[in-house]
Amino acid sequence: MNESVVFEFDHVEICMGTTFRFAGRSSLSPLETQTLITQACEILHEADRIFSLYKPESPLSRLARGEASVRELPPVVDEIWNECDAWQKATDGWFNAMTPQNTFDPSGVVKTWAAKRAAEYLVQAGIVDFTVNAGGDVWLSQDLTSETDWRIAISKPISIASPDAGVLTVIDLKNTDYRAMATSGSAERGNHIWDPKSPGKTAPTELVQVSVVANDLVTADVWATAAFAEGIRAVEHLNKIQGIEALFVSASGELAATDGFAALFAK
Repeated sequence: MNESVVFEFDHVEICMGTTFRFAGRSSLSPLETQTLITQACEILHEADRIFSLYKPESPLSRLARGEASVRELPPVVDEIWNECDAWQKATDGWFNAMTPQNTFDPSGVVKTWAAKRAAEYLVQAGIVDFTVNAGGDVWLSQDLTSETDWRIAISKPISIASPDAGVLTVIDLKNTDYRAMATSGSAERGNHIWDPKSPGKTAPTELVQVSVVANDLVTADVWATAAFAEGIRAVEHLNKIQGIEALFVSASGELAATDGFAALFAK
């Protein structure tokens, strides 16, 4: 990057019922930078048009109503179906895209999958010094120049609308192999995660929040969902998985973490 001419940008996009924030620095012109960000955000909206179960006309809604099969829908639906199946196997079944009503719901993958593709689009276009916050799930580019951008706050496991909302802790990913963090919990959306191994796929109750760091945003997101579903025994499970660390908050307010997580706390 030509550091003599740097344009700072901060763009917020509303999509999928949440906010996506792209913030950083670009050596391109403000107009070119904004044009590229707009094009990157179209990747998010296209994913929403295809995968939203809240849009009656979406391909996924048609699939849920039995009006079409996967092979009759856009090829990306089959791609995500296969990705969810692979993650189900990788997490020993704790990540499962089939709802208790036996409807395919890949929302546990699609948001961060689309955010990752949007970020990659910007990197390939020459914007390489920025962060993405996808509804609280954070991705960091490899070439961040701001020290503060390497630091990610983990929120308290309560709604941001609460007067007691705030930061639980802060991690620093500089000089680590990690570039992403995702959090799953019940604070904002209630019991939207189910235990795929319980009778009737009931909502898990042992934890209120799990934050996972990984090199890849989708990896962090999937394992955060899987760990929340598995409960506190997921600490031992995740300790056996290379390339991820996690912080757990139990329903009683106690904290637990994988063995290497403490090294990530910001000094």
